[in-house]
Parts: sequence; C-alpha cells; structure tokens
Amino acid sequence: MLKIGIIGGGFSGTMTAVQLISKTDIPLSITIINEKETLNKGFAYSPYSKKHILNVITEKMSAFPDKPHDFLDWVMHRNDFSTLDRTFIANSFLPRSLYGEYLVSIWENAKIVAREKGVDIVVIDDSAVDLDVNKNNVEVTLKNDIKIIFDHCVITTGNQVPRNPTIANMDFYNSKNYFQNPWSKESVLNIDNSLPVLIIGNGLSMVDTVFGLLENGFKNKIYSISPNGFNILTHRHHGLKYLKLEEEIQENMSLYDIVKLIHKHIKIVREYGVSAEPVIDSIRPYTQKIWKRLSDTEKKIFMSRYRHLWGVARHRIPIHSHDKIQQLRINDILLIKSGIISNFTEIKPNKILVEYFDKKEKEKKEFEVSRIINCTGPESNLSLLENSFLKNCLLKGILKQDSLNLGIVTDTVTFQVLDRYNNRHMNLFTMGSNLKGELWESTAVSELRLQAQKLAQFILSNIKNL
Repeated sequence: MLKIGIIGGGFSGTMTAVQLISKTDIPLSITIINEKETLNKGFAYSPYSKKHILNVITEKMSAFPDKPHDFLDWVMHRNDFSTLDRTFIANSFLPRSLYGEYLVSIWENAKIVAREKGVDIVVIDDSAVDLDVNKNNVEVTLKNDIKIIFDHCVITTGNQVPRNPTIANMDFYNSKNYFQNPWSKESVLNIDNSLPVLIIGNGLSMVDTVFGLLENGFKNKIYSISPNGFNILTHRHHGLKYLKLEEEIQENMSLYDIVKLIHKHIKIVREYGVSAEPVIDSIRPYTQKIWKRLSDTEKKIFMSRYRHLWGVARHRIPIHSHDKIQQLRINDILLIKSGIISNFTEIKPNKILVEYFDKKEKEKKEFEVSRIINCTGPESNLSLLENSFLKNCLLKGILKQDSLNLGIVTDTVTFQVLDRYNNRHMNLFTMGSNLKGELWESTAVSELRLQAQKLAQFILSNIKNL
C-alpha cells in the first residue's frame, strides 16, 4: 500500500487528505503528523475566543473549489441558523470557531469514505524535527526520535510564529511574561491587571488579541506599537464590484505600470465617494500571475515601498469589529503608537519597562506593562527559525528559499519542492503559505482549497504513472 505523509494538520493538511481520499481509486495509507491543538482547523480556525470573526463572508468560505456553497449549505442546515434568511447569512461574517466545526465535520465524513475505500488513516500527535529525501522515499524524524518512511510527503506547515524584534536586551525573550505566539490561548490568560499590556504589531492578530484579553477579564490599558500606527480598514463597500480595471490589465505590465493603473482607478472611484477597496478586490484574481511575472528587483521594490499599503488594503475586518476597536481607542483603553521599540527590561517578576521611539512626537518614551504579546506577523525566513525541520532541510540543501526569503521554491504546477540546485523532488511537495515567495497570495481559503485539490490530483496521477 502506498504511503503518503502530511506534515501539518491545519486547513491545508486536512483538505489535502480529504481530496486524496475523495479522488483515489486505489487503497492508500495517509499519515498526518500534527500536534493535537491544530488538527483539522489550524490556528486560524481553532480560536480561543468565540469573538474571533472570519474576515470573509460565508458565501466565499467553502472548503471545496467545485462546491462553492458548501459552507453556506452546512451553516443553513444547523438548527441555530435554519430559520434565518439565507441571503443575509451568505453575506455575513461568522465566528471562526464555527468554521472550525465545519472543517471537523468534513474530516469526519472523509474518514467514513476512507473506510469504504480501504484508505488507512493515521494521525500522529507529534512534530517533525528532521526530514531526508532520496529517489524512492522521504524519511521523517519525529520529536520522539521515531523515523517514518513515506513514498510521498506533503509539507503543509502553515504560518510560523513571529520573529522576535531586535532590541538591546535579546535575553528578555526568555521571560515568562513574553508570548511569541499570539494564537495561543495562554497569551491572554492570567494577566496582572495592575499594569497595562503591550501588543507588538498592529494587524489582524492585534485585533484578535485585544478581544481575547477583554473576553478573559483584562481591565487595564492595552498598548499597541508598530512602525505605521493604526491602518486597519473595514469592509466599507461590502459586495460592491468594480470591473473597469480588469479591462486594462496586460500581461507585460511592469510594477510601475500596475501601480499607476491602480492609482488611476482609485482616483476614479473616489470621485464618486467610494474608497479604494473595490479596486484592490478587482485586481485580486490576477495577483499571483502578476507576482510571477515581476523581476526580483521589482519584487524587492514592492516589499520596501508597497507591501504595507497592500496588506492594509487587502486584509480588512468586519465593520462591527472595526467599530469595537475604534470605541476602545475613544475610551482610552486601546492606545496605538507609531514607533520603533528599542528595549524591554524586566524590572520585577510582573513588571516590564518598555522603551521606544515615538515617530509622531519624535522623542524617546517609556512605560511599564505586565505582559508583552508579539503580533508582528508570521516569520517566513526559514534560516531564522528555531528547532525547525524546515531550517534543517534548508541547511542540507533539500529545499531553498526565494530571493526575498518569503517561502520555499516550488514548482507551482506540480507543487514539487526544488532543492538548492533547482532539481525537483519527485516525492516531496508543499503548498499554502510556503508558496508565498512564488505566488505572493497563498494563504486565503480560496487559494488553499484549489491547491489541495490540484495537489491531490497530481499525486494520484503520478502514482498511476509509476
């Protein structure tokens, strides 16, 4: 029986397994290597708070590319939604925990199909610490030193924890009052209310962390420091489509031409009282093709000049979440600073001195907090990861990163990983956020579901051709 290993049990890993089970006509053995807390859901869909909301409407969140209304249908069959208006729910932003339940139901159904087809499923509650590849198989070493050999292996590790910002006292990061992983529930529990809390970063994870802190009874001020201050946008023009820009996109456009085109259409819509979001949404289906055509120099320019602006325009939040954040700012509970952090010093067991340069007031400032939570976004440079099998693979030349260290160099048609010499591994694959360097946009459900389907199809067709 052919053995397929999947490292990572979040959305990408689960849906790859589901697609393999659905499409196979031969018996398989599928092993998912995953730590318990993320199986079937991933961090994004196994939140510690019921108030963490999807940033995409229900209608667009199906886990299957060929069944666009699957999530909506699943929701409407639930007793707590069956009496509500379908169109209203289709255009609503539902809790991420509910989406996690949806993924679990898909997995449970897939296990039934697997038994009927003679597909053996093994879930290992452990993490991979090393990996080796040869022509015939892939050997994965687990934390407990057990080695498992697979005929094919898929890396679906998802997002890594954020990088620790560079400060004068790097030893601070060993403190029990510092939380590098903002998606862990422990980051918002058992906090000393006598002092504020600091959140490093000002993106979507910051919003989730603020809600998590308040939901768990935190009653002091919350600071947020980032180089750019507050720039989170809401879905202001929900459902409004803008199609004119698509008519002018050309395959040979340079980064300069693309930026010029976007600015042109933003100016047009603003004359009619509409902000830039519909224009950005209209170019979204073309971003992967555009990114692949850009030169390395253009990609570097984008990262230095436009990355933050693109992230702000792309990653918006539901209006009620935005309103809550704004009210917290008005009430002087959430204090957002535009600044550069210089140091953290633990004065007492539960007291940390924060030193930073305030960019707005152009002076050095400091304040005290009881906890620091890192919400700066996932690390993508594998060479900076600690205790990671991906870093080991990089050092051994099994894989390599793109010139910007955004992800793993991969054939995006077959999803086969390339080694340091640009040779494709016939039996090692990856997808999802590991393809950010190749595709830029490779983390949304709309992309992941299609990648899982195509990857499963390629692996199964490859098996038949052996």
